[in-house]
Amino acid sequence: MKRAIVVVLDSFGLGEAPDASEFGDAGADTLGHIAEHQARNNQPLNVPQMAQLGLWHAHAGATHKQLVELGDMTVNGLYGWAAERSSGKDTPSGHWELMGLPVHYDWGYFLDKQNSFPDKLLQQLCEQAQLTGVLGNCHASGTQIIEQWGEQHQRSHQPIVYTSADSVFQIAAHEESFGLERLYQVCEIARNLVDEYNIGRVIARPFIGDSTTGYVRTSHRRDYATPPHGKTLLDHVIAGGGEVHAVGKISDIFAGRGISASYKASDTSALVDKTLELMQTQQQDKCLIFTNLVAFDTLYGHRRDVAGYAQELEAFDTRLAELIQAMQPDDLLVLTADHGCDPTWPGSDHTREFVPLLCYSPRLKSGSLGQRQSFADLGQTLAHWLGVDATESGINMLD
Repeated sequence: MKRAIVVVLDSFGLGEAPDASEFGDAGADTLGHIAEHQARNNQPLNVPQMAQLGLWHAHAGATHKQLVELGDMTVNGLYGWAAERSSGKDTPSGHWELMGLPVHYDWGYFLDKQNSFPDKLLQQLCEQAQLTGVLGNCHASGTQIIEQWGEQHQRSHQPIVYTSADSVFQIAAHEESFGLERLYQVCEIARNLVDEYNIGRVIARPFIGDSTTGYVRTSHRRDYATPPHGKTLLDHVIAGGGEVHAVGKISDIFAGRGISASYKASDTSALVDKTLELMQTQQQDKCLIFTNLVAFDTLYGHRRDVAGYAQELEAFDTRLAELIQAMQPDDLLVLTADHGCDPTWPGSDHTREFVPLLCYSPRLKSGSLGQRQSFADLGQTLAHWLGVDATESGINMLD
């Protein structure tokens, strides 16, 4: 009985990718800069479980820098570092390529920092969603914009719209005064409207609170992604008689395609809990458990919270021991990422970086997978492991 458990540490980059300069990200290094920050503050990053899977060896391979002494460190997994072939550094491109489908076309973007969205688009949205107007209409951090516009939003019932360097149209609204279902309805309308602009995702960003206590985003985020342009590993698993269990925002990223069941949770700990539960209950052959841990990106990477990112890594590393303990002899566990988001970098956007490929199975010997030329090598490897049709792109790393 072959199963695979893939955990995406959303935004956990390993250093500048070969084409990072084309994205303005030369020198970015999510893991390295977090580790250096912690060392300067006499709080060395403590991730022994990931270290045993080869994390520091992979970082050294990607950056040619040794942040820790590797000589006496035991490695019990296969480790590598992968460059992205897709044209963007966004969430859908990263996840689709991980599952064997690189994105070689360019997404549409709203490039203007102010008055970011076309008048036509906003007029159509207001007409079809019966809105009196919108607020924001700019590039912004999601936490800052609700503080800036939250009170006026509650008075006017006009949603807050904003974007970033990614191909996104984000809509924030108060769960109670505006209504969660109402927000979702507005986002569904927006999803149809932005197809004309080739936008990858519309994201519902609900929040609660008031101007006195402050505003806080909730866990009821929902992503409305355009469907993948071709078949991914998820489609092959379903066609091959297997099942795909999506934890976190995975189903949203793939627009529900190739998904047997989807499970939401509020934070990293709850997402790991659900992953462990599925490892205990889903015993069928050709089973893929696919988890995204979004907090690394949304709470710490984008907010440029270095210490918070470090604490989240250490907390996950403790839970990683439970995941390994729950594995069966024919299971393959993979830790990876979809892009970088260096919390020391200027701005608040993603960074173009290598991502880790940390693999463990009781059936595999430890060692280096080296530098991979595409995230798609993971999808091809998983197809081989699970015994389903090969993906469009990628090389089997275990061949």
